[in-house]
Amino acid sequence: MLTVRKSLDRGYADHGWLKSFHSFSFAGYYDPEHMGWGNLRVINEDRVAPGRGFGTHGHKDMEIISYVLEGNLAHKDSMGNIKGIPPGDVQRMSAGTGVTHSEFNHAEGQTTHFLQIWIEPNVKGVPPSYEQITLPKGSTRGQLKQVAAERPVEGAVTIHADAAMYAGLFDGAESATFDMDPARKAYVHLVRGTLNVNGTPLAAGDAAMIEGESQIALGSGHDAEVLLFDLA
Repeated sequence: MLTVRKSLDRGYADHGWLKSFHSFSFAGYYDPEHMGWGNLRVINEDRVAPGRGFGTHGHKDMEIISYVLEGNLAHKDSMGNIKGIPPGDVQRMSAGTGVTHSEFNHAEGQTTHFLQIWIEPNVKGVPPSYEQITLPKGSTRGQLKQVAAERPVEGAVTIHADAAMYAGLFDGAESATFDMDPARKAYVHLVRGTLNVNGTPLAAGDAAMIEGESQIALGSGHDAEVLLFDLA
């Protein structure tokens, strides 16, 4: 079964310096039919104005992934990490027993556009930790590359959750298939462009919630960038 979550059906918040779409209930947006999908709890598509950002705030027992599309995200946390996250990098922060951090637009004169992703952990109370990788240029072209998992392949970040995240770029004849356990769930989020998922067309910001399937087929893309989540 595949259910489309249209981009314009997401929650939306405009704070002036921050414009954010919420795929699932978050902050002032509440939709009891969209509280998450499997153990995927949050996908926020944020656009942060130059020089602005999120002041120091806390998290606990959550796996948080930042995926930057444009600009640069400045990260500072209570573990002593001070990092810039450019496009092509994937950042993972395990909040565990508790961590505070701040995030600001680090790109002078440019809006920073990124996805903030929360996945519920399968173990609580772990020491907080941080990891950041750079995806080799072209490594996601025409394929699904694992970028986060509980037992990751080399070059992906580790999360304390029964889940895996893949990224891919598809255009023209490029295609890929993903074999899934029908007992699990999958979530396909189209970051930009257009793409067919099991024959169903998606546009930028759309997502496909999938369950009871054994394979996911991606194709007929046009400048498509996509994230696929394999979920408990």
